[in-house]
Amino acid sequence: MIVLETHIWLWWLSNPEKLSVKAAQAINKEVIGGEVAISSISTWEIAMLIDKGRLKLSMDVSDWMRKTGALPFIKFFPVDNTIALRSVVLPGEFHPDPADRIIVSTAMTLGAPLITKDDKILNY
Repeated sequence: MIVLETHIWLWWLSNPEKLSVKAAQAINKEVIGGEVAISSISTWEIAMLIDKGRLKLSMDVSDWMRKTGALPFIKFFPVDNTIALRSVVLPGEFHPDPADRIIVSTAMTLGAPLITKDDKILNY
């Protein structure tokens, strides 16, 4: 199992050429015999980006989410109490973006690697 950060999820489905070779290989490995985890906060992030005009999809966001969710290797993880609380008390220094904190907390709670290109997360 791996966890995808929001932009990696978008790139994987809409612009796979933006993925690094290492990220693409990790995702493909899970597609074949594992699970690709996505925090439900990423759904919120995408909807917010669309609402603010910072992102356009080739179809309605609800249809895009439904089609993504129908893929057999995708599993969405809700923001439960454990993840929510952990996001507040991440060890060390972490930037204040709540969505990133929740995504990192999801990966930590699941004990799964997080695929991201976000320098703030990578430096953490």
